Amino acid sequence: MSHIFDFFLNTYKNKETFIVILEAIVLVTGIASVWYAKKENILVYPTGLIATIISVYLLLKDKLYGDMMINFYFSVMSIYGWWNWSRTKNNEKVVKISRTNTKEKIMGFGLFILTLSFTYIVYTVFGEEITTSNYVDMFTSGLFFTAMWYMAKKKIENWILWIVADIITIPLYAYRGWGMLSFQYLIFTILAIQAYLLWKKSIANNLQTV
Repeated sequence: MSHIFDFFLNTYKNKETFIVILEAIVLVTGIASVWYAKKENILVYPTGLIATIISVYLLLKDKLYGDMMINFYFSVMSIYGWWNWSRTKNNEKVVKISRTNTKEKIMGFGLFILTLSFTYIVYTVFGEEITTSNYVDMFTSGLFFTAMWYMAKKKIENWILWIVADIITIPLYAYRGWGMLSFQYLIFTILAIQAYLLWKKSIANNLQTV
């Protein structure tokens, strides 16, 4: 087991203390955000904003432009999601957990393709050499962008996309030297699976009461 911990922790030996502290804050607030999302709690958004704003800085500093753009988008979508989840009518939530319809599936796929293209352009504009890990980054960017949009709409499919993208991101971040963030995505995967099952149960219960 010790070699596993060494793998995650060795990358921090030469990092500045404040960078390690910021990454630790992202770890805690990021996990808290997914936990609140799982519970359909509005606190998903303020905690998520803290994590994504700090992540934008960390990833920009490390020249991981694809991941940086993801977190910038997350920050914007968190503000929208916060507003959308907060809406009520006659003391009831306006936005309820549901499945995507055909139109939303098409829009989600379109957003995925658009994100792939935009992320590629970002790497090209910054003149960075595009490696295999960058192509993986582009793919996960598309999944994450679409998942965040679905989450703001309370669509259960958001969790399927999170699960797939999180599993891919775990080794990707470990490879890039972000041990804590890699561990964070491992926790994200577990929480996302639990959240999918919980939201699925919620949809089934709502259908029974209609």
